[in-house]
Amino acid sequence: MRITSKGQVTIPVDIRERAGLLPHTEVEWVIEDGKVVLKAADGLSRGERLVARLRNAGTANLDMTSDELFEMMRGPWEDLPEEPDNDTVHEPPRRFDHE
Repeated sequence: MRITSKGQVTIPVDIRERAGLLPHTEVEWVIEDGKVVLKAADGLSRGERLVARLRNAGTANLDMTSDELFEMMRGPWEDLPEEPDNDTVHEPPRRFDHE
């Protein structure tokens, strides 16, 4: 049996039947003890598996307060000016001027 240029293989009928791999069965490839193993997936769809993987991949510190989060993003509160700098505060443009 050969792998196609697209990385595809055909699973022989007797193997599919013995393993219970029916059409449209979600499967996954894993490496166990240096061998490539094809398994029926855990029942989750590809999207659900992706969401589960991403949900556990975050590095957010959820114990932070809002103040701590803002300080992390903007720097210490002490470094902020008391009054806004007029050069950086912009009035929104007026669309229609009525006199």
